[in-house]
Amino acid sequence: MELAYIPSPSRGVLYLGPIPLRGYAFCIIIGVFIAVWLGNRRWVARGGQPGTVADIAVWAVPFGLVGGRLYHVITDYELYFSDGRDWVDAFKVWEGGLGIWGAIALGAVGAWIGARRRGVPLPAYADAVAPGIALAQAMGRWGNWFNQELYGRETHVPWALHITSSDGGRVPGYYHPTFLYESLWCVGVALLVIWADRRFRLGHGRAFALYVAAYCVGRGWIEYMRVDDAHHILGLRLNDWTALVVFLLAVTYIVVSSKKRPGREAVVERGASGTTADSDAGSEGPGDAGSEGQGDAHSDGPADGTEAAAGAEGKSGPGAEEAKDEAEAAPGKS
Repeated sequence: MELAYIPSPSRGVLYLGPIPLRGYAFCIIIGVFIAVWLGNRRWVARGGQPGTVADIAVWAVPFGLVGGRLYHVITDYELYFSDGRDWVDAFKVWEGGLGIWGAIALGAVGAWIGARRRGVPLPAYADAVAPGIALAQAMGRWGNWFNQELYGRETHVPWALHITSSDGGRVPGYYHPTFLYESLWCVGVALLVIWADRRFRLGHGRAFALYVAAYCVGRGWIEYMRVDDAHHILGLRLNDWTALVVFLLAVTYIVVSSKKRPGREAVVERGASGTTADSDAGSEGPGDAGSEGQGDAHSDGPADGTEAAAGAEGKSGPGAEEAKDEAEAAPGKS
């Protein structure tokens, strides 16, 4: 008898009348809100406008959901298109099955479209939302807990996951809670990216690349523990190979980008408070800056008759007319 374990929910869906409320969907939705909230805070801190992250997310999230589902269906096509299977099930996203690789890839396409429409650089946007995406993944993995899926090998550790369902070929028992391992790993990745971004002022997409590389490291060993059906290449699961390739690409990007474009973007969004003004001021020449603060004093000499006249006009009382006459007679008046 196990003294301690992680129980599985008795059901993954509740019904509010005829409306199904699915735990998997709730986890995805909450994750999206977390990503947008944190991404917005980081974007504004970088000098962007509030609301930009949400506007671009309107494009990125639907593209990401489609990409995640496509990756899952393509890599596990036998679940939907083999004999005895119903291809309509490929559209039932609420039953689980979103591949993070496809979600990030196609989500980036949606983000690129949104960023172009908004007029902001995609790498800077990606850096801002990277930790939030990791936290969204951490939340989304709890959807697998509601569906009693994607667990690891059988184990009797105190934190073992108790699987009770026998649907889909499951065997009730105690297994490694790989959903929990990945959730905690993603929280750690988010904290790592936030720390590194503050410490090294990562820019030009390098914070996002760090998130990708760090996630791939964790996904590699977690994927190795899983026992669900998967395609294997040279003895490794397909997702292990994907994690390895994506990790190498992310590290390569960090190295090359650091050499070609060191530092961080000075301006991430035109028109943002404190951003455009600063950049416009920096583009003005010495003469322009001087004209704002001192009028024509530099070009006409220290005693500008116009300024003197203006000062005289502002006076009242005895002697005002005499001061005005003296000002009009001063040299340098245009």
